[in-house]
Amino acid sequence: MERRALGAGGPEIPVVGLGTWRVLDVGPDLAPDRAKVVDAALAAEANLFDSSPMYGRAEAVLADALRARRDEAFVATKVWTPDAAAGTAQIERALEWFGGRVDCFQVHNLVGWRLHLPVLERLRDEGRVGVVGATHYQEHAFEELAMLMRSGHLGMVQVPYNPRERAVEREILPLAQELGIGVLVMRPFGEGSLLANPPHPETLEPFHEFGARTWPQVLLKWVLSDPRVTAAIPATSVPDRMTANARAGRPPWFGPRERRIVAQLAG
Repeated sequence: MERRALGAGGPEIPVVGLGTWRVLDVGPDLAPDRAKVVDAALAAEANLFDSSPMYGRAEAVLADALRARRDEAFVATKVWTPDAAAGTAQIERALEWFGGRVDCFQVHNLVGWRLHLPVLERLRDEGRVGVVGATHYQEHAFEELAMLMRSGHLGMVQVPYNPRERAVEREILPLAQELGIGVLVMRPFGEGSLLANPPHPETLEPFHEFGARTWPQVLLKWVLSDPRVTAAIPATSVPDRMTANARAGRPPWFGPRERRIVAQLAG
């Protein structure tokens, strides 16, 4: 799998990882089953895992699934609260769960960023946090996100990007390229909407030469073929799908013509 730097001078990470929203928010009865998805990601060298306290039990389930393999993983998680004390508690809890270090710590949806960024930057300087970032999923917040990107406080951003959601192409992606900021892509499948009516398999044959044989692989390849993107983090609860997603993280990449065709197929 290809690896790309998460921002200028940042660590190299795999271009495909695992998002944990919903899929790892499970109780003890399903946690061993979900651990198999984490194992499949590690086996496929897709060892980037993204979580958040917003995702219920997902952080704890991920931490337990990694167990003694924590050093094999690149863990990205978030702080999500407008309260300073609650934010500190979330941050310290995540650090405890993930062995005293979080590789990428993000302010989720920009909530309370004025409170949390100084804490995360201090922890980064202490070596307990790697890259500091911020996320948002709504276009109306991209102006504020861009302001923070220009401030020099962020090493990465996480935003939605797929053939139907392309608002980030206007400012966020060009700015990330200009400033050397890493980009994690959420919702590469449009929260599943892009998978509801996939094109006929014969339609996908031109993409086989790029190593993309299924519609999810084509969609991931579309995202990753934008050189401004560092990685995509699709969610899945099925180990075989995790393995298949990881295969999309290998070159060759689509050119403008292939990306245009995918966008047309996605409608």
